Amino acid sequence: MASILFIGKRDDFFCDRAVEYMRLHFPETTFVLARRGDPRPAVFDTWQGDYIVSYLSPYIVPGHLLARAKQASINFHPGPPEYPGSGCTNFALYHEVEEYGVTCHHMLEKVDTGAIVGVRRFPVLPIDTVYAVTQRCYAALLDLFYEVMDRLAVGQPLPEQPDKWTRKPFKRSELDLLCEITLEMPADEVKRRIRAVTFPNAPGAYVDLHGHRFTYAGPVSPRKEAMRP
Repeated sequence: MASILFIGKRDDFFCDRAVEYMRLHFPETTFVLARRGDPRPAVFDTWQGDYIVSYLSPYIVPGHLLARAKQASINFHPGPPEYPGSGCTNFALYHEVEEYGVTCHHMLEKVDTGAIVGVRRFPVLPIDTVYAVTQRCYAALLDLFYEVMDRLAVGQPLPEQPDKWTRKPFKRSELDLLCEITLEMPADEVKRRIRAVTFPNAPGAYVDLHGHRFTYAGPVSPRKEAMRP
């Protein structure tokens, strides 16, 4: 039976389904469940086995840990090959894509660069928000997870796909810049940025003015707009 290190997101509905699957099909699994900002677990320095499975993980898996997986290390990324890195869904909505998706890929020390194992795609509607697309991503990612892990469960090799990453991974600093609104921006640019970075309980779009930061709270009502001089 394969020895697996599963690294996932704590207190997440979709990750919990993946954990249930792993407990049923891969009893020799070590679980690390965490949230962003949690300290790196000690098991990263001691584990060795057959596979590492990263599923909505808050951690970048270090190279020394990847080297201790005898068979493979795979990541389930909530974005298609055209959108590697951080804030991928945000940038996709900013670019007003009509299709999005999720990816399973081999992990290398440099994030979102390894050979692709599988891809799921779905349409994006003009009315979709970041939250809506994210939830669809999570559903598609779980479906892809089941397909890939079913193969391992019956002893089949991981599939290979012709898809390739098409750009360098987006950085967190680029997402931070996308949140910034300036007074010089045209209305369409402001609208695109607000749509791309608005998410529940996240800072979102902002304007810096005279040493103060104003964050986006929602559209102005037509009545208030009409009252402006």
